Amino acid sequence: MSTAHQIASVAPGSVAERAGIQAGDIITSLNGTNLLDIFDYYYYADEPSLDVVVEKPDHSTVELHIEKEEGEDLGISFENGLMDDYKSCHNKCMFCFIDQMPPGMRDTLYFKDDDTRLSFLQGNYVTLTNMKDADIDRIIHYHLAPINISVHTTNPQLRCKMLHNRFAGDVLDKIKRLAEAGIEMNSQIVLCKGENDGAELERTISELLDFYPYMQSLSVVPVGLTKFREGLYPLEPFEKEDAREVLDIIHKWQNISFERHGSHFVQASDEWYLVAEQDLPREERYDGFLQLENGVGMIRLLVNEFREALAKEHRRPFMRTKSFSIATGRLAAPFIQTLCDEFMEKFPKVTIYVYPIRNDFFGERITVSGLITGQDLIAQLKDKPLGDCLLIPHNMVRQQERDFLDDVTIAEVNTALQVPVDIVKSSGHELVKRFLL
Repeated sequence: MSTAHQIASVAPGSVAERAGIQAGDIITSLNGTNLLDIFDYYYYADEPSLDVVVEKPDHSTVELHIEKEEGEDLGISFENGLMDDYKSCHNKCMFCFIDQMPPGMRDTLYFKDDDTRLSFLQGNYVTLTNMKDADIDRIIHYHLAPINISVHTTNPQLRCKMLHNRFAGDVLDKIKRLAEAGIEMNSQIVLCKGENDGAELERTISELLDFYPYMQSLSVVPVGLTKFREGLYPLEPFEKEDAREVLDIIHKWQNISFERHGSHFVQASDEWYLVAEQDLPREERYDGFLQLENGVGMIRLLVNEFREALAKEHRRPFMRTKSFSIATGRLAAPFIQTLCDEFMEKFPKVTIYVYPIRNDFFGERITVSGLITGQDLIAQLKDKPLGDCLLIPHNMVRQQERDFLDDVTIAEVNTALQVPVDIVKSSGHELVKRFLL
């Protein structure tokens, strides 16, 4: 039995602890079924009556019978979150961001996952090129949803070219099978200039819209281009007029979809509006913000939440004088500055410095906060007024390790800049709350 099935911890007072299951044990079967991965475990562990076979660290086997409430959690976590090896990506996409990483970074940053199970567990987007019929059968059998799919184009020949995989052209067949089984999906397009834009973008939107409502949403994001592209497929950045053409197509199909289904369906990531120098859409255009992780509507939601929270706060004449600094990506910085100005107008005893961080590490075309490195942060803030505390968004660092992409730690930034560093959630409500602490 794989050590991926080994139990890492058992929650105190849980069903598993009461049954005598311990960390280090290996669950080999539930109700007579040998477990392949975490989805088998979730499916069978949901039952109210369980026959569990456990292998102990000394390789002895124990058979347990457990009675519990239907759906009650056993209280087990595994050494490997999937209870199986992670599936790596076999594509060589022309736009792959990992291929644009410099050498010398930590190994995990070079691992290309394309594991459909992570789509359900973590919201990852997957190409489906790793999936065989049996994998789709399991999704349908367990009715796992939603699944997030990196489509990029529905043109079979173009998709094979973009993913550099001659087996990548059957994505619509797989989507059709999932839709016919009632599996909910979300999809994304990484748009590459001169490749899958223009008429090809229209085709992809149109063909995916045919699967609504099972295909719930589609995001369109511009390709991210770092300065490390030597030897890679030649791609050009989108300029203002290009972005406006993309938005024209998206807005056209939003109107078509809304008339047909009452949903806008296809969404542009925030970057398109900033490059095109157009105003962000109002909240109702985002259909409940289904694609926040793809940068769709993040700024609009932040602005709305911040102003809503600020409006509920009363002026505090006896509030102590204090100051903060905020480091953020160049994409969001103008909006953050506007919000901070509104806050300081209402609370004049608070001073907030907003610093857009230029991405020298990956290149200036990378403008999001989640790809800012510790070394860029230190270099650009070392001579700036930082106030009582430097605030950074939570997506800049790994939460448990508290380090940046370049392995610089929060502690090292603190020492270099001689100011406490505080991580805040990407929420307008949380930002207002932090300013008022």
